[in-house]
Amino acid sequence: MECGSATKPSKSFSNISEIVSRFARVCRFRSVGVFSSENPGHNRHDYCPSDGDAVMGEDCSDATEEAERDAEKIHPQPVEGFSGIGECVSGNAEILKLFDTVSDLKLAYIQLQQAHIPYDPEKIKAANELVVAEVEALCKIKRSYKEKKHLAKSKLGSSHSQFIRVKEKLLEQLKSQATAKDSEIISLRRQLEDLDLQNEELTYKVERRCLEGGKVVVFNQPSFQDAFNASSKAIHDFAKPLISFLRVSGWNLDLAANSIEEDAVVYSKRSHKKYAFEAYIARRMFHGISIQSSNFGYGAGFDDPVGALIENPNSGFAEFCRSKYLLVVHPKMEASFFGNLDHRMLVTMGKHPRTPFYEAFVKMANCVWILLGIATSVKPKPEIFRVNRGSEFSEVYMSCVEEGEKEATGGFDEGQTKLKVEFMVMPGFRIGDTLIKSRVYLSKMRS
Repeated sequence: MECGSATKPSKSFSNISEIVSRFARVCRFRSVGVFSSENPGHNRHDYCPSDGDAVMGEDCSDATEEAERDAEKIHPQPVEGFSGIGECVSGNAEILKLFDTVSDLKLAYIQLQQAHIPYDPEKIKAANELVVAEVEALCKIKRSYKEKKHLAKSKLGSSHSQFIRVKEKLLEQLKSQATAKDSEIISLRRQLEDLDLQNEELTYKVERRCLEGGKVVVFNQPSFQDAFNASSKAIHDFAKPLISFLRVSGWNLDLAANSIEEDAVVYSKRSHKKYAFEAYIARRMFHGISIQSSNFGYGAGFDDPVGALIENPNSGFAEFCRSKYLLVVHPKMEASFFGNLDHRMLVTMGKHPRTPFYEAFVKMANCVWILLGIATSVKPKPEIFRVNRGSEFSEVYMSCVEEGEKEATGGFDEGQTKLKVEFMVMPGFRIGDTLIKSRVYLSKMRS
């Protein structure tokens, strides 16, 4: 400045000091929240200099507005809609630290301004370093806040991911356990089936050794009943492919079933005509059989009856299969089934073809042969009895082949309804005082 105007700078310096002092008070009041919402009409420019201080009026206004903007940005005031935030964060040390750092920054900035009036390089440097230190402290607080926020999100995401991984691992374990249990069930079922087959094979081997050794074995009713049931089931199983071949070959199954009996049979269901074909097969298989005068032996192996026939074509079992096949399968049937009589010709020549149809027949014949072989070893000798058509049903000698046997035989008064035998499906046996019931098909006739 020029020397001639020495009196004016003195007044200006006095005004500037007053402005800086007022600016400091504004910043300090803002930092501790002096301006409350209770005084909304308060003029923010009350601390600007009066008209007498017009020399620095503009600078005062700018400095005051800048201080107010800083205060509004970093310190929550009620006018910004954050009333009550102090109660929420009163115990938060980090928020308090943030406010203290902001206040310290304001004071450092004021010191920097005061160092310019009067101009003092040392004070300016010291104040500038203080401002930089406070700004770095704010940056450090900001970075710490972001890191903690990111860490919280990471922990939450990691917790959820870990929970999902645990559940997925548990799910995989449960699936593995379920698969292992299924495999174990399948394995146990196969073992059970193998054991059943082995038991059957051992049973037949014991029976065969007893018969081949000439030993007299007295069978009780359950053992003979089992052989009877096996034969009945084998005849039922062979009737299925026989009916299928008849149907495919164009036979009229209704006429074929009716031709088995001379008079028309009253069937409760059309599907029951299958019993007529079973009766036809059983009638042929037991035709001409006399247990008293015949000696039946176990002539076929359990695993491969056809193989046993081929190995020993002159055995009693081979002769039994030959005669019964020619009797059960009529030439017209075979011709319609296969278009030729090759099976019949081979069987007549003492050979046994390996075809599915003939193998099914031999399997059925094997069961009947075993039943007859056991019957010859029983003491006293069994007697076969048959039931004539039209006979009155007797629960002592007969059993009904229908699935609803109880419904067929029960629920009727004796004086009102009588059950009549339409035809016999399987003959019965008498062993001393023990009876193996004959299997019959019934009809209901009202008296």
